[in-house]
Amino acid sequence: MLPGPDSVLIAGRAASQGFRAGSAAALGIGSGIFVHIVAASLGLSAILSTSATAFTVVKIIGGFYLLYMAFSMFKDSNSQAESTFNESASAVSKKSSLLSIYTQGLITNVFNPKVALFFLSFMPQFISSSSENKALAFMVLGLIFNFTGMIWCHFIAWVSATMSRKLSASQSVRKWFSRLAASLFGVFGVKLLVSTQS
Repeated sequence: MLPGPDSVLIAGRAASQGFRAGSAAALGIGSGIFVHIVAASLGLSAILSTSATAFTVVKIIGGFYLLYMAFSMFKDSNSQAESTFNESASAVSKKSSLLSIYTQGLITNVFNPKVALFFLSFMPQFISSSSENKALAFMVLGLIFNFTGMIWCHFIAWVSATMSRKLSASQSVRKWFSRLAASLFGVFGVKLLVSTQS
């Protein structure tokens, strides 16, 4: 429930483009979490916790992608402000199609090594050492975690979209909210780049 890159992406997209955009971001994030669940259940995520090289490669890709997202959101906020009263508004909305938003959610989650380390440290506590099929138990617990997470993520999208509609009269509020989200992505990107395995 604590805000991170995922929550910021969902809230930012829902506030600027509506609930469907926030939902697309949430589904992309859910798909990314599913990738981590499968990787962890197969033991692939353990590589990130034991290999400094693998961890560094993934965190660099993820960190720079978050910084790219921050730059793109800053640029989009300026474009939206400039296109309020002309036909280029439709071009801005096309730039952030539901598929591209879904992809953003997927990439930001898959290339965050902290998510993989979370599953490796959190889930095993709930799997019995005498379990005959630990991989299956991990998958089931992971899917339950993902399902409840999607409920929370869609709640964030709904709240953000609702609040945005109530503030829709103020274009400057939307612009500055978008810039705040972009700034947070920049912070998360830098934080990920300087993060360590521990």
